[in-house]
Amino acid sequence: MQRRKFSREFKLEAVRLIKDRGVAVAQAARDLDVHENVLRKWVRDLSTDPQHAFPGHGQMKPEQLEIDRLRKEVAKLKAERDILKKAAAYFAREVT
Repeated sequence: MQRRKFSREFKLEAVRLIKDRGVAVAQAARDLDVHENVLRKWVRDLSTDPQHAFPGHGQMKPEQLEIDRLRKEVAKLKAERDILKKAAAYFAREVT
């Protein structure tokens, strides 16, 4: 079974249906043919961070972008450190 994808607009309208119109989550889930837990997650995501909720396919929140940038930087620094260690060991053998 393939995973279904929903647009940001669909998710926003589903959350508005629950919050603004007062429709129960269970009823909205049946009407929209979406699992209740999925709707509850959408409501929670929108309430915690309305600006960056539902970023879309291939887009990340700013915090995640920063984490990825820092991970790449750490990997680069570790590689540089390892090269310097090997160079120091090589030159230490040459001196003796």
